[in-house]
Amino acid sequence: MPKDNENVLLSFVGPVAPSEPQGFAAEAMIRCEECLRANPPTRVSCLYCAAALPLTEVSQRLRKPTLRQPEKHQRGYNNIILPQEQKLSSEALAEIADLLQLDPVCLDRIITGNRPLPVARTGSSEEAQLVQERLLGLGLRALTLNDDDLGLSETCISRIRLMRFDEAGLTMQHSNNAEPVVVDWSKVLLVVSGRIFVKRVELDERKSRRAEKEIVRSTQYFTDEAVADIYAATTTQTWRVAANSFDFSCLGEEKTLLVNENFTRLIKLICAGASNARLDDSYGASRQSLDPIWRSEQETESKGWRREGTGKYSLGAATTNSNETQFTRYSRLSYYFARQAAV
Repeated sequence: MPKDNENVLLSFVGPVAPSEPQGFAAEAMIRCEECLRANPPTRVSCLYCAAALPLTEVSQRLRKPTLRQPEKHQRGYNNIILPQEQKLSSEALAEIADLLQLDPVCLDRIITGNRPLPVARTGSSEEAQLVQERLLGLGLRALTLNDDDLGLSETCISRIRLMRFDEAGLTMQHSNNAEPVVVDWSKVLLVVSGRIFVKRVELDERKSRRAEKEIVRSTQYFTDEAVADIYAATTTQTWRVAANSFDFSCLGEEKTLLVNENFTRLIKLICAGASNARLDDSYGASRQSLDPIWRSEQETESKGWRREGTGKYSLGAATTNSNETQFTRYSRLSYYFARQAAV
């Protein structure tokens, strides 16, 4: 008797096509000038040492940005979408979303927002230039700004604790003993308001011989603080007012017991005195569009070892997630275009 599988009819004729993607031919590979290793022609920087790869005729057509986010200490390059004059087709939108590795709904929200917003952030000027060229080729108005163009530095923010008003201008101080900064009302250019959210999770884990660690304690803290950045035409410094650490005595009789109400009245007084200044309060509406590109920062720190009894120890760690860096980038971007418009 024949076996069941001897007379099975195959539904195809010819060789089976491989299911795995085919690699590039040896002559199409690009050799890195730094480490001398071969790289696919789709890459902008070396896969092994991150050095910029030489441009060839093949790679010019096939290159795709990897969109690797820069490290915290590295300079970042930001591709900014400008307000568009015409609506893009669904095919063009899908192609741009694939290039930028963004959800099409998120990309459409950024484009239709009708204001300058980032669509990519990389740690390489070559990648940023490639993204810029591709966006322009697909019909999008865009430009590239690095962190230096935006004025992002460790000293770009001055945190204001005290403030006084008079007919001539605005007087701001870091503290009671600091030298005050006086700005004429006519020189106040922009006020950017928003909220900073900080979430902190603290965990204490008991060490044991088991594979799973035992959580001894878990604590979560969450803060939501209103902030405003003030900019003047005479300097590039950011003067930041944070509601929870500001002395609202400058409000006089208008001061109340509620921090958020005092903060709102403070912003109104500043805008009333600086009639030439523009108030940008769109950060809250733009935050969802910013999250995929300018991500909130997360830091984890060790709290050290703690004795939990005889022969028992626990190791503590605290993780903090904050959108302050994201708000600072957004604020400096708004100031960049306000300064360009004032020239």
